[in-house]
Parts: sequence; C-alpha cells; structure tokens
Amino acid sequence: MDSFRGISAVALLCGLSACSMGLPEEGAGTAAEPRSNFAQSQDAPQSEIIQTLMTRQSLLTPASPYAAVANAALTGQARSSQAALTSAKLRAEAQSKNWLPTLSPSIGLDDLGDMVASLLIEQVLFDNGRRKAERAFAAADVEVAAVTLSEDMNDRVESAVGLYISAQRGDEKAAYAHRAIRTMADFERVVVGRVNGGVSDRSDLNIVKSKISGMESTKATAQDAAQTARAELLAMTGHNFAAASQRLELSLPADGGREYLSVLRSQSEAKRSVELATMERAGALPQLAVGGTLSTSNSGGGLLLNAAEPLGFGTPAALRAIDAQKEASLRQVGEAEEEARRDYSRQIQRLSSFRRQESEALKLSQDSRETYNLFKAQFEAGQRPVTDVIPIYEELVQREQAYIDAKYEVMLIQLSVAASLGLLADGDKI
Repeated sequence: MDSFRGISAVALLCGLSACSMGLPEEGAGTAAEPRSNFAQSQDAPQSEIIQTLMTRQSLLTPASPYAAVANAALTGQARSSQAALTSAKLRAEAQSKNWLPTLSPSIGLDDLGDMVASLLIEQVLFDNGRRKAERAFAAADVEVAAVTLSEDMNDRVESAVGLYISAQRGDEKAAYAHRAIRTMADFERVVVGRVNGGVSDRSDLNIVKSKISGMESTKATAQDAAQTARAELLAMTGHNFAAASQRLELSLPADGGREYLSVLRSQSEAKRSVELATMERAGALPQLAVGGTLSTSNSGGGLLLNAAEPLGFGTPAALRAIDAQKEASLRQVGEAEEEARRDYSRQIQRLSSFRRQESEALKLSQDSRETYNLFKAQFEAGQRPVTDVIPIYEELVQREQAYIDAKYEVMLIQLSVAASLGLLADGDKI
C-alpha cells in the first residue's frame, strides 16, 4: 500500500509541474504563421534592431524584371538561418519565464525499500542580476539570428540578380561580337576579290581571317559566360527570365556606412557579449533564494545562500576580466562602424570610377567610329589598304566592349552596396 501511495504522490506532483508550465491557448496550434520572420510578439520586449530590419525596403523597382528575379530567389526557400531564428525565439521565450519558481520532482527509495516522491520548489530572491541578464542574452541572441537571416536573404538576392545581370552582359557582348564578325566578313569578301584581281597581296586576306577567328573566340567566350550564368540562375530559382528592357539603377543613400548590416550584427553581438559577461559576473557572486520541499514523508523550507562558482583568491581578478570583456565588446562596435564606412566609401569611389569609365568608353567609341567610317570610305575607294582599316576597326570593337563591361560593372557595384545595406529584400516579407 505504501508503494501505491508513493506512486499516487508522484502522479500528483507531475500533474502540478505540468500545470505550472501553463496550458496552450485555444487555437494556438492552428494560428497562421506571421508573414515576416522578424515579427515580434506584442507582449515581448521590442527590439530596435529587429524593427529596423523589418522596415527596410528593397531598392529594386517592384515592376522590374530584377524584382521578379529577387522574388523568385526568396520564394519557397527554406534557409538554415530561418530555422536558427526560430530556435533563438523559442529560447528567448523560455528564458522570459526564468523569474518564476522552479519545480524539481524526484523519485527515490527509502531505507525500507518504499517509493518516496518529493518536489523541490525554489524561488530566487536576489541573484545579482543573473536572470535578468539571461533574458537579455536570449533577446540579443534573437537579434543576432535576425541580422544573420537578413544578410543571408540579401546575399541570396544579390547572387540571383548578379547572375541575371551577368547573363545579360554575356548576351550583349556576344551580340556585338557577332556584328563585328559580320563586318569583318564584308572586309574578307572585298579582300578576296582584290586578291583574285591581283590588286592585293594574299597576306592581307590572312590578316582578315585571323581577326575573324579572334572575334569568333570572343563571341564564344561571351556566350559561354551567359549560358553558365543563366543555367546557375535556373538551378537557383527554377525559373527562366526574359532579358530586361532597362538597366538597373538603384538610389543608394548618400551616407550609408552606418546602415550596414555588419554594423547591426556587431551591435547585437556586442549586446549579447555584455549580457553573457553580466551572467558570468553574477554567477561568481552569492545568490539568495527561498526553497521548500514537499514529499510523501515530510516537508520543509527555508532560505538558501549559494554561488554558482566557488569563491577564491582569484575571484576579484576574474571579475575585473569580465568587466574588461564588456569594454572589448563595445569597442568592437566602433571598429565595425569604421570598417563599414571605409567599405562604403571604397565602393562609392569604385562606382564613380566605373561611371567615368563608362562615359569615357562611350565617347572614345564614338570617336573611333567616326575615324573608322572615314578609313572605310577611303578603303572602298581604293585609297587605303586593308591593313590600315582593320586596326581602326579593332580599336572600335575594344572600346565598345569596354563600354559594355563598365556599364554592367556599375550595376553590379550598386547591387553589392545595396546588399550590404540590407536593401535588396523587403524586411516585412523575409
């Protein structure tokens, strides 16, 4: 009979423990998931960093093909960073209740072999801020996971749109090379006629054929680059996209160094490190709690004074080391801000440089075309040999290709900066 009473007591204690965890709300299992992974519970502390991430909007024009590529890259992709954020949120939710009393049921046998059930109830009265720091640490961990998710999604959009742009660059360079080959083929027909008529030497024909072979190789290389980028984009998104009718132009902020996702990451990591140091410091100091034991045999209670770590002669130095770690974490934020400002300035200078190269290449190609048209007319009138015209046309082709490269580099740099700022994906849709 004593054994049966012990089992009944265990069942009662387990039931009490379950009640203390709280019952699930009605309909909780069927509630729709929030649209954004950054959505914060109204009863939870609101994070400024997560709110910042959620309010950031993509710089891609909604109706543009670039936005369509971005949406395809984001849709239906189960990312590990999403799971990490969900896990961090659940840990934070669990830690938000760490101020409540703890229950520790146990089962054992007494000296007579009878089963004894007991329940230890403990409520911390003073812990030097340890539990508060645990809650803050868990909240900061959510922020770190949120920034990681934002970086992941923006990097994914950058990769997808970058592949789309690379495919367009390959197509445009291949198309221009094709036109250049047709022009050189016209030269070849004229030179063949002159060689057959004894007007020109056969070496002129060999020069033309050599230049055509070089342009065919350039065309094939551009086509391969376009096909590779398009195939990779298809594997990434499962979609084929039509060529864009307009070039990518993004309105980047004038001073975006402070808005880098890397700065937000550093801020959240510093906050997490500070709270971790606070936890460690509180763990090295005594805490006061009140506890009680309920069992099938007897009950009792009283005040408890203990420490998570034993005190020793090195404790003061250990506490100073923890305080120094807090300072180091805060200084890392300043370093991250400086690095972000430097990177932003560097990227903006590169953007300005390639815009200048694009403008210069366009002007030079126009000048080369005027010279080429003049030499071509003189060649057709028999006033110049083909060896004079071909170098002029080669120069024109090189400047046109340089213009195409500079134009697409401008797009890719804008894309990279926008990704660093978290401005390629709508925060409320991540």
